[in-house]
Amino acid sequence: MNIESIGTWAGEVYKALEGTETKVLSLKELKKVTKLKKDELMAALGWLGREGKIVLTMNDEADEIKLV
Repeated sequence: MNIESIGTWAGEVYKALEGTETKVLSLKELKKVTKLKKDELMAALGWLGREGKIVLTMNDEADEIKLV
């Protein structure tokens, strides 16, 4: 895992969220759409979170990731 890979994964996550009408996906849906491994997805979410491009919402039913 290196910084370039994480940036690439972050781009894939961003595109997946941008491609949905609601701009919201659960972690499970996002993993399925991007085909990223769990650690790759978490690194990508960390990157996007640090840039202020996503909001993570956790509730009893599911975790949701939303573009800001």
